[in-house]
Order: sequence, then C-alpha cells, then structure tokens
Amino acid sequence: MNLGNALLQQADPAREAFTFFVHKKLPDLFGPNQRYIIQKETHRFFQGALQDCDVWHSTIQDAKIKPRNRRIKVVLTIHDLNFLIQRKDEPFKIKKYLGRVQANINRADHIVCISEFTRQTVLQNLKTYGKPVDLIYNGSTIKEFPGYDTPVYRPFRPFIFGLGALVPKKNFHVLPCLLQHNEYELVVAGTRHEEYVAQIMKEAALYGVADRVHLTGEISEKDKYWYYKNCTAFAFPSLAEGFGLPLIEAMYFGKPAFIAANTSLPEIGGDLAYSFNHFDPQYMQSVFEKGMLHYEQTKPMQVIRERALRFSWDQAAIDYLSIYRHLNKH
Repeated sequence: MNLGNALLQQADPAREAFTFFVHKKLPDLFGPNQRYIIQKETHRFFQGALQDCDVWHSTIQDAKIKPRNRRIKVVLTIHDLNFLIQRKDEPFKIKKYLGRVQANINRADHIVCISEFTRQTVLQNLKTYGKPVDLIYNGSTIKEFPGYDTPVYRPFRPFIFGLGALVPKKNFHVLPCLLQHNEYELVVAGTRHEEYVAQIMKEAALYGVADRVHLTGEISEKDKYWYYKNCTAFAFPSLAEGFGLPLIEAMYFGKPAFIAANTSLPEIGGDLAYSFNHFDPQYMQSVFEKGMLHYEQTKPMQVIRERALRFSWDQAAIDYLSIYRHLNKH
C-alpha cells in the first residue's frame, strides 16, 4: 500500500497510468478515483482482465497470479528466502518453495530484491538466466500520535521493546537474560503463538525475571508509537529477515537497537546498531551493557534517525518507475 501511494505521487500522468490488482475486501484501497481489477481465483485460468497492461508488477515472490501473455513485461519483487533458514531440516519443503519462486523468476523480465542480503541469497540459490537483479530497499512510514499516552501495558520501569510475531524465527526467547542484574522490563508486542510464548516465559523463569517480561499480543499503531518513543532500547534478535522494518522504525526514534548479526539486519542497521554474534547469555549481557554505555556517552540519536530516514517509499517508487519505463521501451 505504501509503495502504491508513493507510485501515484511520483508517476507522470502523461507517461503512465496504474491499475491496482486488489482483494475483493479492499476494492478501493488507493481511493475511489483509481482503476482496479478485483482479484478472482479464476484469474489463474481466464485472464482477459489482465491483458491490457504493458508492465505487470508482482510485489511478492510467491504470487500465484501472473500474466501468461508474453507481451506483458513482468517485474518480480523478492522479499526473502527465509524458508532456507526456517526449513533447513526439511530439504523436500525447501525444494518445493524454491520451485515456486523459480517459476516466478522464469516468467519475470526484471527482478528486484529488498536487501543486498536477499539479492545474494537469490543469486546463490536460484537461476536468474542473466536477467537484471536489482536492489531497491523498502521504505518506512512512521505514524505519530504525540498526544497518546494510554498503551495497552504501561511499564513501571525502563524497558526494552521488541516487535514481531512470537514465533521461533524471531528468536525472542534469548532476550530475558538481558534483565539479569538490572531493573529493566521486557515488552514484546506481536501475534502470540502460545507454544513459543511458553518457551519465552520458561527462559524468563530460568533467570528469575518472569514478572518483568510482558508479551502484549498484537497492538495498535498508537501503542506501537508509544512503545518506540518511550523504550530505553529496542531488541530484534531475529534469525530470518529479508529487510527488518521494525529495526528502521526503532532507529527513526533514535533508539539504541540490539540485533542478531545475521541475514539482512547488519546491512540495515549498519554500524549504528549493536550486534549479537551469538546468543550465549553472558556474552549478550556484555554486549547490551557495553552498547548502552556507548549510547549514553556518544548520544547518537540524530545520526541514528538520519539513517532511518534514508529508507524512503518515495525513493523506492522512483526506482521502480525507472524499471517500468525501461521495460516499456522494449
């Protein structure tokens, strides 16, 4: 949605017009004055409504519907191949998922990845047949609610904030150890998966900090704003990220961010984020203590915020428009 809105802002009406392919529950996602095709399952087989475009953009790597007419040029955005990490012990599923992405690459004329990490992963694991494989970062849109002060849970002490679905790949269960030897709370917001919630709380009990670990479940945009604005630090130890939007959101607020030193996160955070090279508890505690001390001494809030602002939907739209225009010449 953010990309679509930015494309409408950056496009030249004399050069291009957009038609948005949308779900039936969102028939006017970009406003009542735009052109739409409402998604139908039959579009896999009967594609009359899809034939009028010159360029088709599949904005996710496993899109099931794509034009069969070879006259139409196809741009494919690949966000991640996280299944290579999540399914590393299931080679048959990896082969199946790679096959789905490969089929979309085969149909594409131009491939875009949302991080250099994802780009390199694609080049190493899939056949691109010499097609362009470009990097275009996602943008970030921060909604601010300056007067809001009633979060779903209000911490009683300084707190570390984490955001993401409570599933194993997000690796949140390594964080309770950071609460040892201090008075911090840990607040993690995101869709609860109870089996993994139990694992997080088991770790919290192991360190005697269960009363300071709070898993809120899904939260509103207002709550998210409040937690980013008021947290002492942000923690995102995820093991599988194609981009890492929560990291950028936390950096927008100038917060010290503690991340896993793998996948796309070091690329996005750069040298302004503090990295865990592994998850030994004593090592993590040391990284956290040293990181917080460095942050307090150097006060890099403005530099951190400036890095976050580099990830712009307007710039992404400009870059995609350049690809659309190039393809339309051919």
